[in-house]
Amino acid sequence: MRIAVLVSGSGTILEAILDAGIPVSCVLSDRPCRGLEVADSYGVDAVLIDRAAFGGFGEGFERESFTDAVTNALDEHRIDLVAMAGFGTVLGASIHNAYAGRILNTHPALLPLFPGWHAVADALAADVGVTGCTVHLATIEMDAGPILAQAEVPVFSDDTEATLHERIKEVERTLYPDAIATAADALSAGIPIERFFNNKEAAR
Repeated sequence: MRIAVLVSGSGTILEAILDAGIPVSCVLSDRPCRGLEVADSYGVDAVLIDRAAFGGFGEGFERESFTDAVTNALDEHRIDLVAMAGFGTVLGASIHNAYAGRILNTHPALLPLFPGWHAVADALAADVGVTGCTVHLATIEMDAGPILAQAEVPVFSDDTEATLHERIKEVERTLYPDAIATAADALSAGIPIERFFNNKEAAR
């Protein structure tokens, strides 16, 4: 089973994945970041496909060309399963066509509540007592794919966005590696990931 992790930042979720013994074949980033250094330190192939070469972060960003480059890199590494871990670029159609049902993402809220980039701030603004983290299959529609696993995190009255997000990350560092391992087991058994998780949930 060949797994790729897509990162854009500090790589703390990547560290949790690697520390859990997940067999990561490559780490790919859309910008220079600590996550690539983490990959190097664990002896994992680190691949940089810099958005700067595709128009950067403005209106001129060539999303489809960038996505094609990412997809080609994954193909070159013969990847079976893709796990996005704080990846900051919304990808276009080609990766979803090539890896349909095999791209995982983690989101800092209990989807379908609070989708999008500001999930933690949105939870605080809504004054909810509980939020959490969700692992789901990524689709072309952001944060709309089938939910695979969730864990709740309480919201305290004195929480800031930073304190709440850190508690969510603590849960995420356990939930996500477990979900990746389960998804890899599903693919190894020739079972679609969504069906495998649904059967697992039904058996509880």
